[in-house]
Amino acid sequence: MKEYPLRDLTRIRNLVFLCVQNSARSQMAEALARSMVPTETSCWSAGSQPYHVRPQALLVLEELQIDTAGLFSKGLSDVPIDDSSLIVTLCAEEICPATPGVPALHWPIKDPAGGPTCSEEERLVRFREARDEIKGRLEELLSIQ
Repeated sequence: MKEYPLRDLTRIRNLVFLCVQNSARSQMAEALARSMVPTETSCWSAGSQPYHVRPQALLVLEELQIDTAGLFSKGLSDVPIDDSSLIVTLCAEEICPATPGVPALHWPIKDPAGGPTCSEEERLVRFREARDEIKGRLEELLSIQ
């Protein structure tokens, strides 16, 4: 996947976040970005194998008073990928969906869900860490300080 330098992304109008299940990282990125971008910028998220939005993702967003209304898992055909100004993929352990021809960045963020032996406390810590990393990367991308 070709990564485009930030200087080439002067006018982001449609921003799409992708991962596999569209259940955590991409959902958090969509909600965080919507809270940061100008109203003329549309933000979406999708997955190659959509599942459901994890309740921990909603909880850690709500901790920052980020609106989670309307978040639901979507497939690639449910969002305007071809009209995107930028795609951001968020997979670390998995293979992210490919989007040939669309400017893309890859942010390898660990899956916060953890495995079946992960306690709920550990899982929430992982979700907060992922949320904060995504938020920091968005601030850098959007030049919000």
